[in-house]
Amino acid sequence: MNSIELFYYLGLTAKKYLAARRRKRLPFKVISIGNITVGGTGKTPATIAIAEEAVKRGLTPVILTRGYKGTAEGPCFVTRGERPLLTVEEAGDEPLLMAERLKGVPIVKGSDRFAAGLFAIKELGLRPSESLSVGLGGSVPLSISDPQLPIPVFILDDGFQHWKLRRDRDIVLIDAQNPFGNRKLLPSGRLREPLSGLARGDIIVITKAETEDSGLVAEIRRYNNHAPVFFSVHRPVSVRSLSGDKKHFAWLNSQKVYCFCGLADPESFRYTVASAGAEIVGMNAYPDHYLYSRSDIAAIRNESLAAGASWIVTTEKDMVKLRSLDLPENILIIEIAFTADRSFYESVFA
Repeated sequence: MNSIELFYYLGLTAKKYLAARRRKRLPFKVISIGNITVGGTGKTPATIAIAEEAVKRGLTPVILTRGYKGTAEGPCFVTRGERPLLTVEEAGDEPLLMAERLKGVPIVKGSDRFAAGLFAIKELGLRPSESLSVGLGGSVPLSISDPQLPIPVFILDDGFQHWKLRRDRDIVLIDAQNPFGNRKLLPSGRLREPLSGLARGDIIVITKAETEDSGLVAEIRRYNNHAPVFFSVHRPVSVRSLSGDKKHFAWLNSQKVYCFCGLADPESFRYTVASAGAEIVGMNAYPDHYLYSRSDIAAIRNESLAAGASWIVTTEKDMVKLRSLDLPENILIIEIAFTADRSFYESVFA
């Protein structure tokens, strides 16, 4: 560990210690989805899939999100379940994407997820089984007084390092293609905390896993030998035009495309597009969570024309930041779905 890593680690340790001393509990079940590295593990598709599964099980999911880079002061609704109530600048790109994909699922933005949860309880009229002194630690009933009322469940987006709030399930996502980077802490590497932090995980999911990796599982078991380990894929399901017309993902086969994205792992996006058999004639990778300008779109249009591309391909996450701009009509958006075995969901909702 170099001196920069050590400085980061000491700050992280102090933050964790102070947060753990003031840890609070919400009166309903809390499922956290997070990772041990920065970016690229596919949290947003996984959060969407878990919320959809909760609805199928007759639960009422409420997503609590920090809303990275969103300017709106929390707690506030990104959506109450009908339509987005904030702009992408106010909400952040990932919360807005979830608000557009998920219907009937409230999403609350707030850096303090406990305060965001209390806000949701009050504004949505969620009622626990008895009068509660929440936030004082200890056991809290997770049922509700009227069996006819829907049972809420809080889904904590990007919550593995949010130590202020107790949760019932800590799900840790690990990218199969680049699990831990160079195994160094920020800012020298991609690790948000030492790998020993994996011990806190209740469920571990290896994402973007085309095949099962026994070597990676063995490394995980060095730090956590109790959590079930599942494999998942982020499967491209369709391509959508600006008009809303959808085609099967395989339609991209043999098409000449120009790609652009603002992701933590742009090579993963390139791999996804190439897997359809598309001919990638050019690509531009912007920083993660990048907010595009008119000049960026003009440059993308010009570069795609010069490369001879028939189509310009981007991601859903990028598209939520582009709608106010003058876009070329030949843009296509790839829709991605998180796919895991039923046993994964049984473990999450057990």
